[in-house]
Amino acid sequence: MWMTVGTRRFAITLADTEAAREFAAMLPLSMDMPDLNNNEKHAELRKSLPTSAIRPGTIRSGDLMLYGSRTLVVFYQTFNSSYAYTRLGHVDEPAALAQALGGGSARIEFSRN
Repeated sequence: MWMTVGTRRFAITLADTEAAREFAAMLPLSMDMPDLNNNEKHAELRKSLPTSAIRPGTIRSGDLMLYGSRTLVVFYQTFNSSYAYTRLGHVDEPAALAQALGGGSARIEFSRN
């Protein structure tokens, strides 16, 4: 799976979860994702996905998660969190992710190829 921000393209490895499979079935998907807390971009999906939420403790830059059953979250910073998420996948090489996403909203496209 791929995530494109402007001219930058990032490979994503999907998690082996029902939620990740259903998310992949929604692709292609283009979303305006506002920033939250200077560490993540988020947006509401058009439909709910199955959840299997866990408290990961440490969120890693590049984590693609589901908050609740409809909020897609792309994390671009590593930090500790007490919130629970359903894992959808992870950006394979997230080193340039924070720079690509920048501050404010970002238009992000998710695709299979």
